[in-house]
Amino acid sequence: MSQDVQVGRVWATPAGVKLGPLDQIADPGARNYVLQIGDKRFHGFVVRRGEAAFGYVDRCPHAGLPLAQVLDHYLTEDAALIACSWHGALFEPETGACVGGPCVGARLSPWPVRVEGGRIVTA
Repeated sequence: MSQDVQVGRVWATPAGVKLGPLDQIADPGARNYVLQIGDKRFHGFVVRRGEAAFGYVDRCPHAGLPLAQVLDHYLTEDAALIACSWHGALFEPETGACVGGPCVGARLSPWPVRVEGGRIVTA
């Protein structure tokens, strides 16, 4: 199966989808979101740093798997980096750049989000 196509999955969302209050995510922290888009699903996650939110498609560039094996467990123990729980790849929360593990130099696919009035919204 191609890395770009998986049955029942889409890799982008429309703009303007309200995901919920920023305060639902610990600071620093991360949260998983699954959105129904037509007859398919989008899987993404948002990392919070203060009043900023950074969104990514929940798919490691190394093996194409979701990053977290435990719901919402996307960050290292010290919350400094995003970690793939399958093979140990490490990513910068602000850029999605892989800085350690099997895919150094690769990036997470961005999921554009913004904070509006304390709420996370797709951009």
